[in-house]
Amino acid sequence: MPKPFYDTDSFDGGRSIGYLIRRCHAKMMPQVEARFVDAELTFSQWVVLMSLRDKAAGTCADIARNMNHDTGAVTRLVDQLEKRGLVARTRSTSDRRVVHLKLLPAGKKMAKALIPRIVDFWNGVLADFSRAEAARLIKLLTRLDQRLDGPSMPAAKRKKANL
Repeated sequence: MPKPFYDTDSFDGGRSIGYLIRRCHAKMMPQVEARFVDAELTFSQWVVLMSLRDKAAGTCADIARNMNHDTGAVTRLVDQLEKRGLVARTRSTSDRRVVHLKLLPAGKKMAKALIPRIVDFWNGVLADFSRAEAARLIKLLTRLDQRLDGPSMPAAKRKKANL
């Protein structure tokens, strides 16, 4: 078993992965939102379209979880997108409580048209990273994201620790 990375005696909050990710997010959001000031959509509306395009979400609840927004806020975003003819709602045939979202052709076109703004942003941020470093960062963050979806310890270790 590998030695744990952090220990209580030398823990430095400024080197905590959670703190660093939160800090990066806080710095990123105003910058990406600023790139959408003159766009037909807000950054948040674009994220909804991209979530549907990339099949990362299919309902308001899915989008709310992915964006870490409350469902009411996401519902209002979807209302705006639906009024503009970019998304459509359809009630589930198997569960009336579920409303599926579909990206319409105009929504696909709008999402695609705004991708260069984010591509330019991230290319600028990653300019001092090699391709290998950027790929490794993405791979590690993806792995961390997947790890955070599951239990913090494998079942055998939880049982042994009586957790």
